[in-house]
Amino acid sequence: MTYRPPVEEILASLRIVGAERLAETELFAEATQDTVAAILGEAAKLSADVLAPLQRAGDLQGARLENGVVRSSPGYVEGYGAIRDGGWVGITADPEHGGMGLPLVLATAVGEMMSGACVSLALNPLLTQGQIEALAHHASEELRATYLPKLVSGEWTGTMNLTEAQAGSDVGALRASAVPNGDGTYAVSGQKIFITWGDHDLTPNIVHLVLARLPDGGKGTKGISLFLVPKYIPDEAGNPGRANAVRALSLEHKLGMHGSATAVMEFDGATGWLVGAEHDGMAAMFTMMNAARIGVGVQGLGVAEAAMQQALAYARERRQGRSLIEGGEGTIIDHADVRRMAMTMRALTATARALCLDTSLSHDMARAGEDRAAWEARCAFLTPICKAFGTDIGREVADLGIQVHGGMGFIEETGAAQYWRDVRVTAIYEGTNGIQAMDLVARKLADGGAAARALMAGIAATVAEAEAAEPSLSEALEGARAELARATDWLLEAPLNDRFAGASPYLRAFALVLGGHYLLRGALLMPDDARQIALARFHIRQLMAQVPALCATVCEGAAPLYALDAEALAS
Repeated sequence: MTYRPPVEEILASLRIVGAERLAETELFAEATQDTVAAILGEAAKLSADVLAPLQRAGDLQGARLENGVVRSSPGYVEGYGAIRDGGWVGITADPEHGGMGLPLVLATAVGEMMSGACVSLALNPLLTQGQIEALAHHASEELRATYLPKLVSGEWTGTMNLTEAQAGSDVGALRASAVPNGDGTYAVSGQKIFITWGDHDLTPNIVHLVLARLPDGGKGTKGISLFLVPKYIPDEAGNPGRANAVRALSLEHKLGMHGSATAVMEFDGATGWLVGAEHDGMAAMFTMMNAARIGVGVQGLGVAEAAMQQALAYARERRQGRSLIEGGEGTIIDHADVRRMAMTMRALTATARALCLDTSLSHDMARAGEDRAAWEARCAFLTPICKAFGTDIGREVADLGIQVHGGMGFIEETGAAQYWRDVRVTAIYEGTNGIQAMDLVARKLADGGAAARALMAGIAATVAEAEAAEPSLSEALEGARAELARATDWLLEAPLNDRFAGASPYLRAFALVLGGHYLLRGALLMPDDARQIALARFHIRQLMAQVPALCATVCEGAAPLYALDAEALAS
């Protein structure tokens, strides 16, 4: 199966979310429709011709540690070189540091195609892009001058080092330490686990951002600082100099993502530089993490698209049983249950795409447009939904892809199972999807529900616009919006643990209602496109039918979850 970058689908989704507004701003005036189409075309060529052929190779022969040196999967050095040489790492970075200065929404579209082609390799520049954001906002002028040009060009890559064996989601429990050296640098010590692309042979240097605690740092997250620790300390010319006291102790043996080296990293008095203020490391790291969370949602979307393409290609080839429809193809694509899975994959993927692009567009409009506070609030509210729903859909669509293949889906040679194995981790890293949902109902509703209600007002506008052309779909979308509004009101009055109990179903309900809004807008904007109206009808009448039940679950609170004590539950 050859991966086909979905350029036309992306362009349609950009139209749905209103991305053309960016070209009307001073900051992104160059992001015209012609420019967008040209960039997507070049990214599609890279993804299809260079990256997609590496997908299977990275799975069969993953990264390995040999005599202290990490060896990447076959073809990855050349594949990364093509990403670097095309300037794709710095697509959104400031031109002052060598970047293209393009909007995040365009980088999101490019990221989908790269992730669909080879998610393990596409993950590498995603981390560097997040580090560029963190350094641009928080690092000293000297650090920015030394490191940003190298990172933006892709000559060097970046990582983030948060997790320790005893400190996963509870970052405040970390033990890594940093001691001032007396010359403006710090000696950073400790072990970090699950460090994605923590070591490799793709570039001559790797820049680590490391969370650690200074001697006077208090307990918890408020006492943590952030340090830049390069693998090789730059010399006076800015080139990799002497080796720093940092190394990969081992690589994890993983379910999937075999081509991406996940390392246990040791820092043994390594020389580091403070990024941001002392004891304020989480603020700086969250700049990187928030950018990465959108990117991880896009990873889920990219894998969903690729898994769907393979499954539907197989369904059009596989002959099994007798067709019950007139004019069928005589393959399993004719069977009603396979069609159910195919329509589900299509609608969910289209929803995830619009959601990822809408989140990115909100980020861009906050930077470039008027009503900055409103756009920032919109982006902040959408980000956990983008991350969690995008990765959930990647997992669910990949699972349906296996099912469409039947027994052959369980056979590794088809490649169907690799999509599920690769995408499964995306629901875990960069904050588990449960944590995203908890963030949504706690921090993101802390504004009294203002951001949520603003989004629902946009949905109501689509309801009104569709009333004449599609009255039944308009009515169904309004019913789901009203259910979501009632659940939001309930959460705003509920104790925190009751909110947390309903957090995941609330996030799912919100995403599904947004999907009805996006797909119905697509049908209104493109009435001659049969796919748009078909997907809108399927999503609103079938998938969105889950919303009332999800909202009812939200309003149950925590009591049903604690009906059994821990001993009774586990025994």
